Amino acid sequence: MKMMTEKIREQALKIRDSGETNMLAVNTVQRIAYERGFYELVNYIEENKKGYVHFIMTGEEE
Repeated sequence: MKMMTEKIREQALKIRDSGETNMLAVNTVQRIAYERGFYELVNYIEENKKGYVHFIMTGEEE
């Protein structure tokens, strides 16, 4: 299972702060991340969706 790095965390927070989507709309978050070149976040969500959702819900890394 892939661990969340600081870079992945920052990428997720940039998308959250943009207000473009509900952060639990995982497919949309991945699309936005891909469009912005946040490939680390795209891969992290693909490999560890549970960890991503945990981070969004709690603010803590799994």
